[in-house]
Amino acid sequence: MTTPWLRWTAAVTAAEAAGFLVPAVVGATTTHAAPAAGWGGLLLAGAVEGAFLGAAQAWVLGRLVPGLDRRRWVRFTSAAAVAAYALAGVAVWSMTWGTRWAGVAVAAVAGALLLLSLGGAQVVELRRHVPHAGRWVLWTAGAWLLALGAFLGIATPLWHEGQPVALTVAYGALAGVVMAFVQAAVTGWGLVRLLPAPPRPGAAVARHLQVVRRAS
Repeated sequence: MTTPWLRWTAAVTAAEAAGFLVPAVVGATTTHAAPAAGWGGLLLAGAVEGAFLGAAQAWVLGRLVPGLDRRRWVRFTSAAAVAAYALAGVAVWSMTWGTRWAGVAVAAVAGALLLLSLGGAQVVELRRHVPHAGRWVLWTAGAWLLALGAFLGIATPLWHEGQPVALTVAYGALAGVVMAFVQAAVTGWGLVRLLPAPPRPGAAVARHLQVVRRAS
């Protein structure tokens, strides 16, 4: 019997790793395209990645949270992924075109909003079913901070100017699997602490016996 954490980690890792292949391919093949076309393609790819991620999360979470609107969860996750890619674009642009300190300030704000975007969107649905759902925003932000750090730590040294597109995609996919696992494991860890503990086997019977004894 799998635990909620294991089920969440396995499903979310697989979905995020598969979904990330879309922006990985788009990013590698549009390196020399016009900036508008490149970022437009990444935004669309981000929507696909978010849909993959949201669908896997909703599949697991729907079993743990009765009444969860799975379609709403997927829509919010997909929209948040698009926003995250847009914020990443703002951060990159600010470091390229802004003055030194202004660029750093804009990049820092955009980066913070990027980390908060996914959990911030999902909590709109989660708070309808779970007490203290706001903690999910922090868990998700921390998970993606670690996950993106792992991705950059693996992919950046492997990517080189002029290497074959297939190799670039392969390195991105490898780093994407690690990224997917890190964010899935950490958010799963947060999820099991956020949701109420399931009743232990026999707990209802024990409570019933206590009531009978008190009544007698």
